[in-house]
Amino acid sequence: MNRNSTENRKKDHIELCLTGDVSFKTKTNGFENYEFEHYAVTQIDYNSIDLSTTFLRKRIGLPFIISCMTGGTGEAEKINENLAVAAKELNIPIGVGSQRQALENKKFHSTYKVVRKNAGNVPVLGNIGAAQIAKSKNPVDEILFLAELVEADAMVIHFNPLQELLQKEGEPDFSGSLKNLEKICRRIEIPVIAKEVGSGIGKKAAKDLLNAGIQGIDVAGSGGTSWAIVEQLRNKEDLNYFSEWGLPTSYCIKTISGLKKNYKFSLIASGGINDGIAVAKSIALGADYAASARLILQEVINNGVDGAAKLVNQWFDTVKKIMYLTGSSNIKELQKVKLIPKSELF
Repeated sequence: MNRNSTENRKKDHIELCLTGDVSFKTKTNGFENYEFEHYAVTQIDYNSIDLSTTFLRKRIGLPFIISCMTGGTGEAEKINENLAVAAKELNIPIGVGSQRQALENKKFHSTYKVVRKNAGNVPVLGNIGAAQIAKSKNPVDEILFLAELVEADAMVIHFNPLQELLQKEGEPDFSGSLKNLEKICRRIEIPVIAKEVGSGIGKKAAKDLLNAGIQGIDVAGSGGTSWAIVEQLRNKEDLNYFSEWGLPTSYCIKTISGLKKNYKFSLIASGGINDGIAVAKSIALGADYAASARLILQEVINNGVDGAAKLVNQWFDTVKKIMYLTGSSNIKELQKVKLIPKSELF
């Protein structure tokens, strides 16, 4: 593959995520199908509600992650710098975009390194695609190199078969990815997190990933950005059935959270996390953290660090109000709150 194609593809992705209509058109994250059980005799002091939690043994200010976005192109450096500054200000984790380009040459290494440089001590997540590790002859060495490049606290392996299938430069051969993932999990010291990119992770896939040794799952379900639409727009194709392909985020969280009885792992909700209501409902359904990418990207581009930080804080003002109204003084208590399917209300 032409090395410049990776850079150009990343430029296209940034542009489309900023200006294109790339959201799911009919499928939602599913959270609208649930209501909180109101607790009329709340005993919570609103001003004492604790939104902090731990992530990778570090105390963070909010159960929220600025999800993996970009890197590997000139436009990415300033974006990642501002995202990292916002993460530091909020004291929350941040993921870098796919580091595939960093394996090709050193040209844009600075676009990744800038994250740790500006994020301080908050958790930083490295990132590479499962399609790349599937065919790697040295997957452990490559992961160690990428982790060191960004001084990562954990590495994210993203599984994006639909995107690779539709991408004109795609590599849809994932055979060998689980085998190499198992090698990586067994031999590197930092945790490995598996994520999708908008089609969701179901229970069967989650079991296979957990059996391979991963320590975190980011479901990245449907309802937010459709990377199928992104690639169809890049290809100048009409949208079709596959633009709506995927499992809603709420379904993924509800089904995978039950695996915590037999496996020890962190569960991250992303995919259509566009407000504080979705954040709170995802945690009440069983997620440990919520994450978002495109809205944060748009905000940091349009309104800088302050705009991105303000948006996240607004979301958690809503979360805090929900915690008060459900009798939850901290995040662990919010995870125990009952969500009622709307079908039971009428």
